[in-house]
Amino acid sequence: MSGMTHEQIEAWFEAHFPNYRKMMSLDSVRPGRARLRMRIGERQLRPGGTVSGPSMMMLADAAVYAALLAVHGDAGDSVTSSFNIAFLRRPGPSDILADAEILQLGRRLVVGEVRLRSEGEDRLVAQATATYVRP
Repeated sequence: MSGMTHEQIEAWFEAHFPNYRKMMSLDSVRPGRARLRMRIGERQLRPGGTVSGPSMMMLADAAVYAALLAVHGDAGDSVTSSFNIAFLRRPGPSDILADAEILQLGRRLVVGEVRLRSEGEDRLVAQATATYVRP
């Protein structure tokens, strides 16, 4: 089992999700862990100037996926089978950081957790868990 490098994960995301670089970047990665950044602009904001829930969900899902690729490079065909998110507080219009960790890597199922916070803040804005099925 060999994981992808930082550069390989960025290239994989860019190849499979053409708008990836417009929205986010991979700040750091090591086996089973990844930090993604979502650059917040008008498209991610909802009325009132807060980051939309669907934007944070997309970031969280991508972060766990990156952490999975970092530990198992041929897991690119894995699919999300369950996703749960708790929105803890309202984020302002600044970049969102997602720190993901693989909690369990089984033969068929992978469970990951991700914590989201606004850049420059210590308090979490959301926490999510995701389960992936590996074919």
